[in-house]
Amino acid sequence: MSDALIEGYARALFEVARAEGTLDEVEDELFRFARSYESSDALRNALTDEHVPADKRQAIVEDLLDGKATTTTVQLVSMVVGSGRSRDLPAIVDSLVQRASSAKQLDLAEVRTAVALTDDQQARLKAALENATGKSLNLKTIVDPTVLGGVVATIGDVVIDDTVRTRIDQLKSRL
Repeated sequence: MSDALIEGYARALFEVARAEGTLDEVEDELFRFARSYESSDALRNALTDEHVPADKRQAIVEDLLDGKATTTTVQLVSMVVGSGRSRDLPAIVDSLVQRASSAKQLDLAEVRTAVALTDDQQARLKAALENATGKSLNLKTIVDPTVLGGVVATIGDVVIDDTVRTRIDQLKSRL
């Protein structure tokens, strides 16, 4: 899909969520759904299989998100899937998240950890990253089992890698 089409979908989803007054919640839910979509071959295959009718793919989304996301989020994901743009869902959502961060005058910080962080841990991490970068941040966390321990934070072009693997590699190079 062209960048212009991805941006068009992202802008439309952003405007709908903002008009509904649920931008923060919808943005977070879409972000988490896009990360789940990327990490699950079964989900990705089910939502992109052209042999499965669009209404069945939309039903899969509605069943998955029922009770776990706002009605707005369910409808937006269902609309993207129903229009045959499932493959582009992560790019659309990433563009929406960037747009929402910009609207709030925040920089986007994607943080990868091996385990889910508590709200308190997220707040402390956000404060530490804001202090280190001097920027106000919109923190998005991703559970990534390949991160054995520690944190990898990406803020724009800056990557802060404080993982166990990186520390071991640094020790090896010193020895």
